[in-house]
Amino acid sequence: MAHGQQKIILAYSGGLDTSVCLKWLQLRGYEVIALLADVGQGENLALARRRALATGASRVHVLNVQREFVEEYVFHALKAQAVYEGKYLLATALSRPLIAAKLVDVAHRERATTVAHGCTGKGNDQVRFEVTIAALDPTLKIIAPVREWELTSRAEEIAFAQQHRIPIEVTQRSPYSMDRNLWGTSIECGVLEDPWHEPPSETYRSIRPPERAPRRPTYLEIGFTRGVPTHLNGRRVAGVPLIQRLSVLGARYGVGRSDLIEDRLVGIKSREVYEAPAAAILYEAHAELERLVLDRELLHLKEQLALKYAQLIYFGLWFTRARVALDAFVEATQQHVSGTVRVKLMAGRCMSVGRRSPQALYHRELATYGAGDVFRQAWAEGFIRLWGLPYEGQGTRGQRSGKR
Repeated sequence: MAHGQQKIILAYSGGLDTSVCLKWLQLRGYEVIALLADVGQGENLALARRRALATGASRVHVLNVQREFVEEYVFHALKAQAVYEGKYLLATALSRPLIAAKLVDVAHRERATTVAHGCTGKGNDQVRFEVTIAALDPTLKIIAPVREWELTSRAEEIAFAQQHRIPIEVTQRSPYSMDRNLWGTSIECGVLEDPWHEPPSETYRSIRPPERAPRRPTYLEIGFTRGVPTHLNGRRVAGVPLIQRLSVLGARYGVGRSDLIEDRLVGIKSREVYEAPAAAILYEAHAELERLVLDRELLHLKEQLALKYAQLIYFGLWFTRARVALDAFVEATQQHVSGTVRVKLMAGRCMSVGRRSPQALYHRELATYGAGDVFRQAWAEGFIRLWGLPYEGQGTRGQRSGKR
């Protein structure tokens, strides 16, 4: 490092944007130290490391955080049943606070006072990164080159990369912007920006189109221990390999794809396509087990708070007291969420077809209409009378006032 050169820690992915960010920062006098976080994006991180060094990074930290991502982020969201606006299972949103936290850790280790990311000013990720960094260390300065530089299009970024001989294969043939991790893939831009246009076949990254799924369905048994998936078809499996296996199986059957108009935090609506086969399977199974073991009031309250939990993740508020407090509630609800759910995969669908638990609140002798019924029919009359008591006479009063 040259005398007086300031260190900056860059969240680096190895793609065009962050490679251009690296060179842009270097040209402005920074010693750039790159952070590569492995969240299961399935890319060649050794190649990305060499690319960062060739582009000008003085050092590269490569961190495998897949297990931490699954156990400390993904499974928390799963237990909460957090879904943003009914469709988005929050794959990208969940990875950002983890990467930002590692960015802070590396900054402390390298004694750097400045960090950087490659997010645009139009997206949600800039908020997730910067709010997390500020929550963990408000003294760190944050630079977002894409919000500052003179490059106004992907074509200009490509020209910049070529001019400075950045060793990356770039092309303007693929119009899509994608982000992938172990939990799912997000896809946007190109023809997807027309909400009337059906996503073409090339937007599929991992999931087979439902019409090409195997004709014969397959069945899986997923076992949970206190809300955490721990078994697949009777065998204990750790979190990362469990998700990997379910991703392959779900993708084969066309399960886990969503297409939605989404309300971004920055105030605009965007059209997004998501692929999350393992997430779709596990959310379905976990929700069905909760229906079996949670009482009505707790289940309904949890469904309401799940919306808030999803918003906190989406809005970049993971490292907040609100999320910690909600986690305490969620953990209390999961004490009896243990059992097995049998799901059926077929042509783009995942259906729960069986469920059992030693903690089940379902009692056949009360629910049955056949032999062995212990429910007393006479109970119903008194219950209905008491339940409807506050509403007796309302219709009569409405008729007297001329209103219905």
